[in-house]
Amino acid sequence: MRDVVAVVKALADENRLRALFALRLSELCLCQIIELLGLSPSTVSRHMSILKQARLVESRKDGRWIYYRQAGDNAAPLVRGALDWVSRSLKGGKETAKDVRQLKNILKTNPETLCKRQRKN
Repeated sequence: MRDVVAVVKALADENRLRALFALRLSELCLCQIIELLGLSPSTVSRHMSILKQARLVESRKDGRWIYYRQAGDNAAPLVRGALDWVSRSLKGGKETAKDVRQLKNILKTNPETLCKRQRKN
């Protein structure tokens, strides 16, 4: 029951859904997710923490950088089902298409450059 509640809570926010859908396309650095969502670093970190607690995403640290990706094939059936549902539900939506276009531009910029620019703002 606790796992179901964690997944439902994690999916109950538009920004977390946007981040989760973006991670379907590729592993992303936290600064890339910040750029996509247009939110403060602390807010995005909190969103990612909730997704990680629900086991919907995994993370790895590489020096100063934290990278996130959707949970892999060895994730629990509940998690795999939730990720599949999110992908099917959001695929083809106007907002999702806009995020995909924006993400393609974000991926053209070095994460270090994004991070420096975000620190200035």
